[in-house]
Amino acid sequence: MGTTILTVEDDERIRTSVRLALEDEGWEVIESETGEDAIARFPSSNADVVLIDIMLPGIDGFEVCRSIRRESDVPIVMVTARADTHDVVAGLEAGADDYLTKPFVPKELSARIRAMLRRARTPPPGNPHLTFGELEVVPQEGLVLRNGEPVHLTKTEFKLLVELAAQPGTVLSREDLLDRVWGHGVFGDGRLVDVHVRRLRTKIEPDPANPTHVATVRGLGYKLQG
Repeated sequence: MGTTILTVEDDERIRTSVRLALEDEGWEVIESETGEDAIARFPSSNADVVLIDIMLPGIDGFEVCRSIRRESDVPIVMVTARADTHDVVAGLEAGADDYLTKPFVPKELSARIRAMLRRARTPPPGNPHLTFGELEVVPQEGLVLRNGEPVHLTKTEFKLLVELAAQPGTVLSREDLLDRVWGHGVFGDGRLVDVHVRRLRTKIEPDPANPTHVATVRGLGYKLQG
C-alpha cells in the first residue's frame, strides 16, 4: 500500500507547492482547501498523515484537528504562520503530533512526515508486559490498560509512554525524548514533549494535576515510576 497525505490549505500557491514536494517523495496527495471539506473527506481518504493549516476560512485548523482526532489516531502536523507559544501549544492541545512554521522548505516537511511514518509503522521493542501500579503497558500489542480497562492513546502518546516505560525510574531529558519519539534531536522544540506529557497524564493518571506515574524532574526531564 502506498502512502497517502491529506493536506488542508486554503492558499492555492502553497497547496500546489506542498503537493508537488510530497508527490516527489512518491506519496499520494489529497487536497482540501477548507476545513469543512477536509472533515467530510477524511473518513474515506485512508490518509496516513494529515497536514493542517491553522488559518482556514470557516472552520479553523484547530477544530479540524479536534474533529479528526475524535475518530482517529492518524499522525497530524499543524502548520502555523507564527511560531508563538499560543498557536503552537493550542495546536498540540487540539491533538496534533507535530507542527511546522511557515515558510518551510519542502525537505523539512518531507523529513517530518517520514519520521512520523516510521513511528507509526515500526513496532515498539522491549519487554512484552510492563506494570506500574494500576497501569499496564504491552508494547508489542500497542495496548495500555488502567485498572484493567483499555486507554486510548494517539500513536505519539503511545510511543512517548513506551520510551519512558522502557527505562523505568530513569530520567529522560526533553532532548532524549525529542530524538526517540519525534526524531528531532537537540534541534527540536521542548514544547512538543511538555504538551504531550500533559495529554498523556490526562489519560493515565488518577489525578493529572498530581501525577504518580509520569514525574517531572525539574531542570532535567521526565521519568516513569510505579
